[in-house]
Amino acid sequence: MSRSCRYCFLLLCCLFPLAGRGQAAAAAPSQGPAAVQPVPASASPAPAVSPSPAGDAGNPASGAGIHLDIVVTDHAGRPIPGLTASDFTLLDNNQPSRILSFHAYDAPANAPDAPVQVIVLFDTVNTDFTEVSYTRQQVESYLRRNGGHLAQPVSLFWLTNTSIEPQGPPTLDGNALAAALESAESRLRTLSRSAGAYGAIERFQLSSNLLNGLVSNLVPYPGRKLLIWAGPGWPLLNSANVNLSVKGQQRLFSEIVQLSTLMREAQVDLYSISQGMPNSDTFLYESFLKGVKKVNQANLPNLGLKVLAVQSGGLALPPSNDVAASIETCVRDAGTYYSVTFEPPPADGPDEYHKLDVRLDKPGLTARTNTGYYNQPAGR
Repeated sequence: MSRSCRYCFLLLCCLFPLAGRGQAAAAAPSQGPAAVQPVPASASPAPAVSPSPAGDAGNPASGAGIHLDIVVTDHAGRPIPGLTASDFTLLDNNQPSRILSFHAYDAPANAPDAPVQVIVLFDTVNTDFTEVSYTRQQVESYLRRNGGHLAQPVSLFWLTNTSIEPQGPPTLDGNALAAALESAESRLRTLSRSAGAYGAIERFQLSSNLLNGLVSNLVPYPGRKLLIWAGPGWPLLNSANVNLSVKGQQRLFSEIVQLSTLMREAQVDLYSISQGMPNSDTFLYESFLKGVKKVNQANLPNLGLKVLAVQSGGLALPPSNDVAASIETCVRDAGTYYSVTFEPPPADGPDEYHKLDVRLDKPGLTARTNTGYYNQPAGR
């Protein structure tokens, strides 16, 4: 890497802007379709979902403790219903933690009992025109399945180089969404990116900042949100030549803490899907899945899309030319899941990382939820 490129990476880490910690989430949510307006890249995105009619159901702010949504699957990835609280053991930093509340959602996801919405975000910033166009056709195919009758509300968003643009409010009408996609071809041609290291930095900063803003605005809205990011994601920036300053690592660590906390509080499960075939770079993200405990451990790949997806309890699926099938794999997590709350132990200091593990009292099953959280002292 040239000296100028190393300087750009250092500059990125020193100036990487935080998305206004707590400011966007504190804003009162707008009501209904009027809330869905185009948002420039310099501002936080508008809410992607409408307030759930289920009241406080699934809203972590409505009760004490930390809220987790847990998906349990078998060896084939099929969600497993019918479990009880006694089947779960929650470990916080390898210590058993008492579950304060437990709720099993086994009903269809569009039932009032299970407030779940799906957001499909088309990434035109990190994906070329041909791939975005193919992905659009695959999403359209998915939406028209079962006569266009969707099991849960779906909304569509476009990430462009200038804004996050909503296609419209969430709906159960897949045919209406598919028809809207047919008329959205012009949006695929707005992409304009710099090349090389400068372009990678630009896309990293734009994409991660807009994700932060979107999640911030989802915090006030109750229920789970399955955010399906359709595209390979921003550059991982895992070059060995990247040397972060102390200030750069501090800023980066703050961003990691903020986004991790916001995603958990907003009940966002992030899913990464993309068109193509696996290659040598497909699983590079797996080296950065471990939680960041200290400032000096923070690296740019810790904010990678696939890293965030796995840490949120979602999925990082390998590239596939059957994007419709990838979406279906993600969406099947919506109908059957379990919600628990637990009381975190007293924190010794701010931003104290705690690793989470969920053990099951039944063989052959796997639980997915947030892989960790940042604990805070009382009153902070």
